Amino acid sequence: MRSRAWIIILLGLNVLLFGAWLVARHTSAKAADATVTTNAPGETLYRTNVVVRRQNFTWEEVESVDYVTYIKNLRSIGCPEKTIRDIIVADVNQLYSHRRVTEVVAPEQQWWRSDPNPELIDQAAAKVKELETERKTLLTKLLGPGWDTESNALPPARTGVSLTGPILGDIAPAAKQFVYDAAVRAQQRIDSYQEAQRQADKPIDPREIAKIRQDLRDELAKVLNQQQMEEYQLRYSPTANQLRDELHGMDLNPDEFRALYKERDQISNDPDLYYAGDDATRLQHRAQLEAQRDDTMRRALGGERYAVYELNRDPVFRQSKATAERLNVPAESIIPIYQINRLTQSELERIRSDDTMTNEEKVEALAAAQVEQQKSLEKILGPEAFQRWLETQNK
Repeated sequence: MRSRAWIIILLGLNVLLFGAWLVARHTSAKAADATVTTNAPGETLYRTNVVVRRQNFTWEEVESVDYVTYIKNLRSIGCPEKTIRDIIVADVNQLYSHRRVTEVVAPEQQWWRSDPNPELIDQAAAKVKELETERKTLLTKLLGPGWDTESNALPPARTGVSLTGPILGDIAPAAKQFVYDAAVRAQQRIDSYQEAQRQADKPIDPREIAKIRQDLRDELAKVLNQQQMEEYQLRYSPTANQLRDELHGMDLNPDEFRALYKERDQISNDPDLYYAGDDATRLQHRAQLEAQRDDTMRRALGGERYAVYELNRDPVFRQSKATAERLNVPAESIIPIYQINRLTQSELERIRSDDTMTNEEKVEALAAAQVEQQKSLEKILGPEAFQRWLETQNK
């Protein structure tokens, strides 16, 4: 009973305390809402306190996909005109930089072609010009004349490695920069190594070059997925470049080139393919790799195209073909020109290595062989083209 009495007394006290707290809180709130000031004797004025809350703008509230609204929002928060111009120019430049790398079909995107498509080159140049005109027109419309009084032009397109197109063009900017930097570092390592070997009068070991290139692949694999890596290698790897060089003038489609690249890449990555020393084991291995490479090309190209491939690997044929193209003579003249040049080359080599001839006899025989070559070429080329050929020889 006594404990119940104490509980009732304590509950009563709590109720009284809670009521007192409510009265005090109400009184404090009223005092906070108004301040009493005396203006004159006997006159009391009440002034309401106005609490002004600072407006916190977020970038999402200011930024807009519509540039006109975007500029209006920037001005509404008191952004200086120069800052507005810099923001808009930078944003528009970024937009058109992305469009240039994704919409312009550059020649290197057709990595299966040995010779760039002239129409594609013209189309790419026209598209770049169109985008640049569109960019300047948009900025003039948004910012008025004179927005470009300072240097705000798009940076020039990079040379060498260019991450453009639907596969490489959408790589994140940070990843693109990583790829560019890695490619530069790799080339600098190769250049430094080769220069050091030359300074020390030592041969260049292809295994060292192969290691640097493999290191580059390992670096790129950190930021490129499988599809992006394949696209990069098809455009810029030494294997792909060599293939395009060997297949000069041949018409392969993307699937044929990709299949050839995959087989050749495995062979080309073995540094013994480029070994030039006197180690018998490595020389034997090089011969095996060369045979494997030739068999791969023969199976992939077939008889007729493989014969063209073999000709393309002959420097004399390539020189003869370049001569015909430079002189603008019919394509059917290439083989006769090549045959004359090949026979002449063989004859010159025979004369130079003939130990039974004196130097005077060699000079006379070499001159006679070259005269015969010129007579044959004049018949094939015709007087006008032959005269142009002679002029190029005398330069």
